[in-house]
Amino acid sequence: MTRGVGGTEEPQTSTREPVIQEPVTSEAEGAEPEATRRAAGVTESSRANRGWWDRNADEYQTEHGTFLGDDRFVWCPEGLDEVEAELLGPPEDLKGKDVLEIGAGAAQCSRWLTAQGARPVALDLSHRQLQHALRIGSSFPLVCADAAVLPFADASFDLACSAYGALPFVADPRLVLREVRRVLRPGGRFVFSVTHPLRWAFPDEPGPEGLSVAASYFDRTPYVEQDDEGRAVYVEHHRTLGDRVRDVVTSGFRLVDLVEPEWPEWNTSEWGGWSPLRGHLIPGTAIFVCERD
Repeated sequence: MTRGVGGTEEPQTSTREPVIQEPVTSEAEGAEPEATRRAAGVTESSRANRGWWDRNADEYQTEHGTFLGDDRFVWCPEGLDEVEAELLGPPEDLKGKDVLEIGAGAAQCSRWLTAQGARPVALDLSHRQLQHALRIGSSFPLVCADAAVLPFADASFDLACSAYGALPFVADPRLVLREVRRVLRPGGRFVFSVTHPLRWAFPDEPGPEGLSVAASYFDRTPYVEQDDEGRAVYVEHHRTLGDRVRDVVTSGFRLVDLVEPEWPEWNTSEWGGWSPLRGHLIPGTAIFVCERD
């Protein structure tokens, strides 16, 4: 499925005194996982995905690091850049703003935010992803924590953002949304990108075989990769477009915009199931622009 668009030292702690968790290792390392569709709850999903990203962060950064850059803010495999999109607002308005990046990976977006004069905090579930942030270099806090239990005080941030971080992988996205709302100041904006829900009806293939409907769009059963003992080692959760909108609104946000990036002519890259062939025909990403009341 998507697997996101997001040194050897321990992660830096924030001045807001977050809790730093130790990395999780999986007994399933080295085993060939079985792909299936089955139920997966909050705890199982979090444990599985933390282990997956810790094990696969090196390969992910090697494969996609050039596309992402060290200090770009790329919202999706289509290549939509915050420089042109301005979904968080004009760059000049970011100066002095406290910004939380959720699912930061190697913190490329936070590095770009720093260059605009913002004060970002980069949070990720994966210890190994944040080690890559340290490898590239950061002048801002790095926090290893679950997005559903944010280790920050109420009203700590002006803005929050997430480029394919956390929300595709959690069993209950409302837990994350409510936590983000809690740590945002009144009027604060949260922008997040996820796999476009329509994609769940199609095979996750970049070629012609990925253009025929193969499953029900309305089947919310999670995609799970599991070891030979049935333990999940990777989980992704499907929400319909209507589900996503309801999640946003019932969590206390106002939906300002819903962006479905078109595939640009300059982008000839394939990224998992994303490709020029599919991108010119069906949407691959949905970006939700939300504001806290």
